[in-house]
Amino acid sequence: MSLQQIIFGVLSVISLVSALGVVLSKNPVTSVLCLIVTFFTIAGHYIMLNAQFLAVVHIIVYAGAIMVLFLFVIMLMNLNAEIEPQKRNWLKYAGAISGGAFLVVLLAALREASMPALLPGSNDIGLISNLGKTLFNQYVVPFEVSSILFLSAMVGAVVIGKKEN
Repeated sequence: MSLQQIIFGVLSVISLVSALGVVLSKNPVTSVLCLIVTFFTIAGHYIMLNAQFLAVVHIIVYAGAIMVLFLFVIMLMNLNAEIEPQKRNWLKYAGAISGGAFLVVLLAALREASMPALLPGSNDIGLISNLGKTLFNQYVVPFEVSSILFLSAMVGAVVIGKKEN
């Protein structure tokens, strides 16, 4: 076994265990922390696929911003077990049956799917330099239009913020 296969196996096991921790944890804060670990392991998979930009954006957006928001929402909610309504048994069975049906449909769809092969010389697909070259060569006009749109949104936010004070 090569080092890449060992790293992939370790990342996959950690990802699966932490994803199960998200679903099976009774404590919502523990569940969110397991989800953060899952996001970091997925970012590790992106790095192994030579998509460093996607890995960094994934960590910044999901593990950095969205998970902090989830933690704040969970901590601000009053999650007392005695005031929560108890779920009925038939609702649990319906959830298990619908989850099983979804699994069967997903497995049937994946059985018929095919994976396109990557070209042998295309191991630099996800590099930031290639993304920059594509953005500034092929998509320079939409990129500049979106930058003007973002600049006008920032100016508008500053103007609105100044009027409120």
